[in-house]
Amino acid sequence: MKKILFTIACVYAFISILPAQVQVDNGQETQTEQSLLWEISGKGLEQVSYLYGTIHMIGKEDYFLTEATEKAFGQSKRVAFEIDMEDMMDFSKLMPLMMKAFMTGDTTLSDLLSEEDYAIVKEHFDAIGLPMMFVERIKPMFLSMMGQGDIMSMDMSGEEASVMSYEMEFMKMAQEKGLPIDGLETAEFQMSMIADSIPYDAQARMLVESIQAEQSADDQFSEMVDMYKRQDIEAMQALMEEEEGIGEYGDLLLVQRNRNWIPVMADMMKEQPTFFAVGAGHLGGAEGVVALLRAEGYTLKALK
Repeated sequence: MKKILFTIACVYAFISILPAQVQVDNGQETQTEQSLLWEISGKGLEQVSYLYGTIHMIGKEDYFLTEATEKAFGQSKRVAFEIDMEDMMDFSKLMPLMMKAFMTGDTTLSDLLSEEDYAIVKEHFDAIGLPMMFVERIKPMFLSMMGQGDIMSMDMSGEEASVMSYEMEFMKMAQEKGLPIDGLETAEFQMSMIADSIPYDAQARMLVESIQAEQSADDQFSEMVDMYKRQDIEAMQALMEEEEGIGEYGDLLLVQRNRNWIPVMADMMKEQPTFFAVGAGHLGGAEGVVALLRAEGYTLKALK
C-alpha cells in the first residue's frame, strides 16, 4: 500500500525528467541557452520570480544546488511545483487519488498483454516482491513507475540513502522558511492527464518495453544525470529524441500543460516573487515554459 501511495505522489516523475533544448528567436538565428535556473522579470512585475528545471530523482552523490539557485530561493516568497507537494503528504487527499490507479471496468493486465509479455511482467514484479494478484488491475503507467528501482528504494520522506528528490528538498526548504507552497495544476488533473489520456494497451506496451530495457535504461539515466549536472540541455534533448515510448504523447503531456501553466504563473508572480520548480522537460523548445513566458512579454535570463 505504501509503495502504491508513494507512486501516486511522484508518478509525474515519469515525464518530469524529460530534458529539453531552450531556443530563443533573436531575429537572426536560434541560440541555445544552457541553464536550469531562469530569472523572470518585466511585464510590470515589481519583483523578479524564478523558474527552475528539476530532475525528480537523482543519486545523493549527484545532487547539487548552485549558489545562484540558493540565492534565488532565498529571495522568493512562495514556492510552486507542478502540483502542491504538501497535498501529496496528506493521506486523506491521497486516498481518492489511489482509486485512480486502477483500470476502469474489469480490465486486467492479462487482457492487455500476450502470454509471453505477461510472463515477463510477472517475473519482474515477483522479483521485487509484488505478486501479480496485487497489481493485476493497476494502470500500467503506475506499474512502470512502481517497477523502477529508485522508487522502490525511496520512502515518502525522500531521505533513503541512495536517491534524493529535488521536489522533496525544495519542499523541506520552503517549510523551514515558512513559505507557502502551491501547485500549477491539481494532482487529480495530472493523474487523469498521465494515466487516463494514454490508452491502456499503449501503457501496457510501455511497461513491457521498460522492463526489457531496464539495464540500458539505467545506463541512459546515468548519462542523463551527467548532462543534467552540466546543465547541458541541448545534449539531453538529443538523447531523448532517440527514445521511443511516451514521445508520441509529448503534446498531451508537455505542450498543453505548459500552455495551461502560463496564466497561473502570471497571477502568482503578480502577487509575490515565486520560485517555480517544474520538470526540466517543460522548460525548453518553442512550446516550452521559457519561450511561452517570453511570448507573453516577460524577460527571462539564464542564471548559473
